[in-house]
Amino acid sequence: MSLIPRVTTNLSRAILSVRMYSGEPGSGAGKGGGGGGAIREAGGAFGKMEAAREDEYFYKKQKEQLANLKTHLDKEISFHEDQIKRHEDAIRRHKEKMADIDHKNA
Repeated sequence: MSLIPRVTTNLSRAILSVRMYSGEPGSGAGKGGGGGGAIREAGGAFGKMEAAREDEYFYKKQKEQLANLKTHLDKEISFHEDQIKRHEDAIRRHKEKMADIDHKNA
């Protein structure tokens, strides 16, 4: 009975160490089969630093894209609000014309 817990504990440790070794950013070659560059292939502190810089770049890029999207959507909202006002004015003018026609014919 004491053999089963020891085997599962050793297996858990092996799986955990493999998972930590292969999944840590900057620890070696990338998942897609590509090397990711000489610095990242070497691993170590420089690889981790390069991975951190890459993450920071993509974070800033995504933040910039979201800001641009928000600006674009704000412009679209303003455009459509202006269109609504123009259409409401046109509807009002047409109703006034219809009322004038009805008034003249009555």
